[in-house]
Amino acid sequence: MTTNDNTKNAKLGAVITGSARGIGAAIARRLAASGYGVSINYVSGEEKALKLVREIEAAGGRAFAYRADAGDYQQVKALVEETARRYDDIRIVVNNAGFSQHTTIDQMTVDDWNRAIAVNLSGAFYTVKAALPYLKELDWARIVNICSLRAMTGSNHGAHYAAAKSGLIGLTKSLALELAPAITANAISPGYTNTDMNAAALAKKGEAIRAMIPAKRVAEPGEIAALVAFLASEEAGYITGETINMNGGIYMR
Repeated sequence: MTTNDNTKNAKLGAVITGSARGIGAAIARRLAASGYGVSINYVSGEEKALKLVREIEAAGGRAFAYRADAGDYQQVKALVEETARRYDDIRIVVNNAGFSQHTTIDQMTVDDWNRAIAVNLSGAFYTVKAALPYLKELDWARIVNICSLRAMTGSNHGAHYAAAKSGLIGLTKSLALELAPAITANAISPGYTNTDMNAAALAKKGEAIRAMIPAKRVAEPGEIAALVAFLASEEAGYITGETINMNGGIYMR
């Protein structure tokens, strides 16, 4: 968003799940800089969440930390309601919370499967369901879902994660059809990104991973956040139902 949007966005809020670190934290910083009051959502890592709140406030933004499990509807509903209470209304929902686990089908438990679906897919439905009454009050609103390269390629070490993220694409398209024209819904599928979630893989085989990527590097969280900020802006009102692959060219289909 442009800096001219800041006054327009005053008092409005953005719900961002899984926003205490990594891509979520970068999104929170970017939307706060655009004038939105943001929720810093976490399950564990309270200190990181509070540190990010202090950082945003020191830069002149508005933020608060809130513990809520994205896989639990009542907790998500409480997060949404608290965001609306603090910031008068909600214009943006970013579903970023994720649960990733390296395990094969024969080793995966039913609880593992259910947890991945709950956080990565059901959590997005929960957030949108709770936020819709607020989004519909405004002349325009935005939903952005953070997906994954694995939604496109599948995974030999995380079928539950890949399945949930693939489902998120279907949810995004359905939301776009149902909520048009005032509310748009889009997804971003990042590739390898410099986050805690990818730290182990990059430390172990980072050179080989970078060699596979035409851009010859991994993404930085701020780059993903910049695309979120555009899709969440008024200027992006003619883009809906899309999944944008942001992966340095590693997947071009």
